[in-house]
Amino acid sequence: MRHAVLTKAVAFAIALLALLVAIEAAAAGPARDARFVTRSAVMEWIDDYRHKPEPRRLPAAVKTLSEAGALRDPEAAGFYVGFAAGVLGANPREAERLVEAMLPLPPGDQWFAVRALAYSGLPAWKSILARTASKLPARRGMIDAYLAGTLPALDAIALDKSPTFLEKLGEQFGVKQKRPPVSYAQNPELLDTLWGRYFASGEYRALWRIVTMLPWSKERDSAERLAIGSSAKYTLANNAARYPDVLDALREMEPQQDKEARPVLAAVIHAAETVQTAGIRKEQLAALEKLKTRGAGYQRDMKLWGYAAQGAIGVGCIVAATMSLTAAGLPCVIGGAVASAGINYWAAAQ
Repeated sequence: MRHAVLTKAVAFAIALLALLVAIEAAAAGPARDARFVTRSAVMEWIDDYRHKPEPRRLPAAVKTLSEAGALRDPEAAGFYVGFAAGVLGANPREAERLVEAMLPLPPGDQWFAVRALAYSGLPAWKSILARTASKLPARRGMIDAYLAGTLPALDAIALDKSPTFLEKLGEQFGVKQKRPPVSYAQNPELLDTLWGRYFASGEYRALWRIVTMLPWSKERDSAERLAIGSSAKYTLANNAARYPDVLDALREMEPQQDKEARPVLAAVIHAAETVQTAGIRKEQLAALEKLKTRGAGYQRDMKLWGYAAQGAIGVGCIVAATMSLTAAGLPCVIGGAVASAGINYWAAAQ
């Protein structure tokens, strides 16, 4: 009897020890696996994320990007913001924990957590942001602006409207039109942000918004809209040529587009199917050069354009040759903008 009891006790102890070892291994394993050694490793992970989501690794990715200095310039980090926002939006139950795990961040990088939450599309993003505010002291003003609604969430940013005849006429006489605080024409990094959202979740809505910018690739009056439309067209073609899921989504969208967007999207799809994206790049460069040399109808001063639209712009990506995903951390073929080099290139050529 005593022998049977002892045997059961030993068996129980062994089982308990095995359970504890398994728990410890499970706890230790993800921490080791979650770390990234380099920024390139983060990009490789992002490249495949929408097919194999691992939201628990997001905080480690953000910390690696911060340590690499990739978050210092908000205008060049739009893709990363969109990706983090997409991961948070797709994991509402884990979102607050993921944000807390990103912290602390250096004061110069704290904007990233604020904007990722504001652009996440989470129903409770304001509540989470308010609870996290004390851990982001360097961005109190930014937090207050988002909570008050003076800075819009990503889904609240509408496409810029084309100016009316009277507005164009007014600008000829120096009348400045009232502009929203954030817009796709004034903030080209938003194109990158949309691509980041797509890479985080394969989000149909993010691609749809990019497609709605395609008519701008034929813009004749606004250098801002032409640059963004050109970037949208070029990045859609490049990514559709590289990623079958992007191409499939664009094929589904084509019949639903209006008469302005449909032919441009058809050209994008054809270029992707035949892997002939260089033609799009040359075509859009020619359009930009024409606008630069001949001037737009009511916006002829390219130096004014360079001043008013300082920041990331898609021209730099259109000029750049096609790059591999990990070649430069944030290649042009993913997003529409990487730095202010593109717009400054045209402004300096005057």
